[in-house]
Amino acid sequence: MELANPVATASGTAGHGAELSDFVDLARLGAVVVKSLASEPWTGNPGPRVHATTGGMLNSVGLQGPGVAAWRRDSLPELIDSGATVVASIWGRSVDDYAAAAVALADCPAQVVAVEVNLSCPNLDGGLHLFAHDPEASAAVVTACAAAGRPLWAKLSPNTDRLVEVAAAVAEAGAEAVTLVNTLLGLVLDTETRRPVLGGGGGGLSGPAIHPVAVRAVHTVHDALPELPIVGVGGVASGVDAVEFLLAGASAVQVGTATFADPRAVERVLDELTSWCVQHGVATVSELIGGAHG
Repeated sequence: MELANPVATASGTAGHGAELSDFVDLARLGAVVVKSLASEPWTGNPGPRVHATTGGMLNSVGLQGPGVAAWRRDSLPELIDSGATVVASIWGRSVDDYAAAAVALADCPAQVVAVEVNLSCPNLDGGLHLFAHDPEASAAVVTACAAAGRPLWAKLSPNTDRLVEVAAAVAEAGAEAVTLVNTLLGLVLDTETRRPVLGGGGGGLSGPAIHPVAVRAVHTVHDALPELPIVGVGGVASGVDAVEFLLAGASAVQVGTATFADPRAVERVLDELTSWCVQHGVATVSELIGGAHG
């Protein structure tokens, strides 16, 4: 598949619908990746859910969402009316959960161009661990999600030494691309109460602090699997950050945590990337992809 440009929102940071449309022309973006949806409504974790950290934030939102059916009814029409190219994100606690969410997306309008499969979720089928830490489990999920009937992007975790194995497994199972990376596991303690600051205990670290980790993940996977398209995500706050991901081997990037500080961030990154390319005589971003290799 092709996107109009390589800059998209990151799942979980731009809402389920057109929430950013007051600040950003969503039709200009490569894609709007919505917050992850389960087949049924899910309440998420207890508060507090987010906490600022040095160079980013820790979150334990817990994938709260209305479920696919309610999203299609209440949020998707406005998102389509905005002119956005939509990527739906789905999650589940079992392979059957993912399959149910995929089936519920199968007859979506054509503006939903892909499905991002969030594999960094607890796997209750095979024990309390993440699908994205297990190549076989990840492949099984991706196979089940083919029911969505559109290209699949597998969103993978940096919290494993099996990242290349998992990427290869999901590609073999039918994923058209991998999204690298989800958040790093983290914990913040309140030194007065001696308890975790977040209501869910630990959480996921995102923002500029994880950018070098994400760039390394993209570089490593592209080096091992050069034919596999990669969507780079993690600490993108400027056009130069996006260029770095492209040079590492990404074909597109997502802007996430920066949006919490500046709701116009994703469009600004697109403008800065465009300016950088003009200043450096780069006619198309495809010239940059994998430029740091070889």
